[in-house]
Amino acid sequence: MTPAKADAASASMKVRLDRDTILAAALELAAQPGVSTLSFRELGAHLSVDPTAVYRHFRSKDELMMALLDQLAVRGLAEIDVPVEDWRGRLRAISMSTLHQFEQFPAIGVEAIVLTTNGPGEHGAIELMLDAFTRAGLSGEELVRHYALLAAHVLSAGANIARARADGASGVWLDKPILVDPREFPLVAANSTLLARLRDDELYRAGVELIIDSAERAVSQARFATDAPAPPEV
Repeated sequence: MTPAKADAASASMKVRLDRDTILAAALELAAQPGVSTLSFRELGAHLSVDPTAVYRHFRSKDELMMALLDQLAVRGLAEIDVPVEDWRGRLRAISMSTLHQFEQFPAIGVEAIVLTTNGPGEHGAIELMLDAFTRAGLSGEELVRHYALLAAHVLSAGANIARARADGASGVWLDKPILVDPREFPLVAANSTLLARLRDDELYRAGVELIIDSAERAVSQARFATDAPAPPEV
């Protein structure tokens, strides 16, 4: 064994590794400014162990990231203190707490668009959304459709915001002004100032509100259809 490997092995012996220790260290690393990705090498260095020690607990980076994403979901759920009767407030709260976690740990949040955790945090988030939409009056296909709309918006838009934060972006939706020939693209040119003012966090909130509004409309339409008098017999 080379001196370097001997030192790494010695360091590994000094650190008692388990899944919780690794996840806690990964969260610490992901929260550091400028960290946009996580690797087993960087995590091993942060833990002062050989990276192979991490592989004993997580067989792949995807497995590690799924566990970390579920940790963020658990943390996001813990932030919610809105009464269950306030279904709109619960949906807004889980949307914003998820975004807060993604912004705090952008190197983890960016993975939300490609990974499904199938863990207790994810299951808890799904249950909360389904419960909120059920309390709104939805059921069946409309219930699961609105859950899917909100989940897709939160995860995809949240992951994009996390990526922007990891890259040091300020939150402006467009990273540079749109310069076009107004004769060829008259509407783009006419709205270029307004487009430049768009912010990703404001668009995120607007998307959540649109989905809540859609749920309210769906409930109203279902009630109207139920209360409408039957057509006269011919």
